Amino acid sequence: MIAINQQYQFLIENVLFVFALEIEAASVFNEQNVLFTGIGKVNASYELTKAIHHKKPDLIVNLGTAGSNRFSKGTIVCCSEFVQRDMDVRGLGYALYETPFSKDPLVLNYGLLMDDFAVGICGTGDNFEMAHSETKYNVVDMEAYALATIARRENIPFLCLKYISDGADDSAAEDWLVLVHKAAVAFGKIFQINKVSVVE
Repeated sequence: MIAINQQYQFLIENVLFVFALEIEAASVFNEQNVLFTGIGKVNASYELTKAIHHKKPDLIVNLGTAGSNRFSKGTIVCCSEFVQRDMDVRGLGYALYETPFSKDPLVLNYGLLMDDFAVGICGTGDNFEMAHSETKYNVVDMEAYALATIARRENIPFLCLKYISDGADDSAAEDWLVLVHKAAVAFGKIFQINKVSVVE
């Protein structure tokens, strides 16, 4: 049983753990229901949609690494709101991040809150951000907005936890390579998945 908060609890066998890359899960999640989507919003949307109709999960949990210039490296942030940070149609009169003719809000509020974690707003885009200065979001990734959108449309509860691996700055790529392997260990401890040890 996974307890997200006092209101939400789920059987672990009915939970789908979603990562972009296998390196973010290591071997910790080998015995769990796991989906690796690949990088980017298109891959994330396609793979999660297929998995939902095949596995029919009660809860979707997106785990992975992210950048932030607000939260320190090694922090785990619970993202409850999501922004599509590379959507820019201001030339046609729309607000920054607003998708034309879409019923989805500019800031998508569709993430469960998990007790004892900092809460963040995740900006998702199809680029590896290395000069983050935007204030509308404080966590940067490449899949979460798409995953949250699919979960919302399919009416499936969604939890998003991000391990901050870099500062979304000019040293982001180097920092990510150093810290990405620690994410799986940290997530394993949260969900008490400790059957496989991973060297830190």
